[in-house]
Amino acid sequence: MSIHPTAIVSNKAIVGANVKIGAYTIIYDNVEIAENTVIEAFCEIGVSNHLSGGEILYIGSNSHIRSHSIFYEGSVFLESLVTGHRVTVREKIKAGKNLQIGTLSDLQGHCEIGDYVRFHSNVHIGQKSKIGNYVWIFPYVVLTNDPHPPSDTLLGVTVKDFAVIATMSVILPGAIISRGCLVGAHSSIKGITEEDMIYAGSPAKKICSTAKIKLHDKSGSAYPWRKHFHRGYPEELVKQWMSEL
Repeated sequence: MSIHPTAIVSNKAIVGANVKIGAYTIIYDNVEIAENTVIEAFCEIGVSNHLSGGEILYIGSNSHIRSHSIFYEGSVFLESLVTGHRVTVREKIKAGKNLQIGTLSDLQGHCEIGDYVRFHSNVHIGQKSKIGNYVWIFPYVVLTNDPHPPSDTLLGVTVKDFAVIATMSVILPGAIISRGCLVGAHSSIKGITEEDMIYAGSPAKKICSTAKIKLHDKSGSAYPWRKHFHRGYPEELVKQWMSEL
């Protein structure tokens, strides 16, 4: 374990082997950090509040949290979490493995997130969101949850496996983005979409099957994207995908 001399680490926190903690970072009481994790400078890890129910913050092994990020207590992140800088993550999130959270993204808590999900920078995930596996959400996307703001009614967005939401899109409360669906840039979408279809516009409308989009080099269809994009995914998972297509 390597702790910078300016860091403050509670003696109640559980810190695994080979964890590195950067300058001026604070690790609060109710935290467990698994082995081989890096937490860079000026982070706050395990901030308490009345919404966490006193549950611990668990950061899985081989994770990397970059500088100026804030994580509240009461969430679970499995192995290989990676963040950009200045990320805010609230309480009551249950996330799978290999989650990536881009710089300046904001996860508002009380969410479920699957494996190998990719949030690019400046993404806002509202409370009650449910996000499946292998989902891509690009910069400046907002998942909303209040159907008539301001109110105490929260209708979270559901995003299912392999869906892609392009930049600057707003997903309205209660929307269901189905498996393999593509939401085009600058779209505003509500309701239930169909699998493997393209939706675009404001308000978004169904355009066509994703299979009709061709790669720029004309070598084949761009979707399902897992046919040709494998960077960052383990070989055994890619083999499984290919056998299912």
